[in-house]
Amino acid sequence: MVLINYGSASASEIVAGALKDHKRAILLGENSYGKGSVQSIIPLKNKGAIRLTVAKYYLPSGKSISEVGVSPDIEIDEALEDFKIKSETDNQLNYALKLLNG
Repeated sequence: MVLINYGSASASEIVAGALKDHKRAILLGENSYGKGSVQSIIPLKNKGAIRLTVAKYYLPSGKSISEVGVSPDIEIDEALEDFKIKSETDNQLNYALKLLNG
């Protein structure tokens, strides 16, 4: 089981999505961030810069992560904006523990 939420981005999205695609894990939580791209910053002479997307991440299924993220198999929203990880207010962890412990 892998817990994901809006804070899951880049490498964690790729790993979670690959595990889901290969049916090696159940994803639980909220949709991930949707980073899905590699960017390079090119400095300009006027002290500005250009941010250029040089690559995009794709899951083994061929789906793009960019702007859509990875969706969980079991959607569990956090009830509070100020929830604390590993506490009674962590709905996702508490739900996962109930599933694992039966």
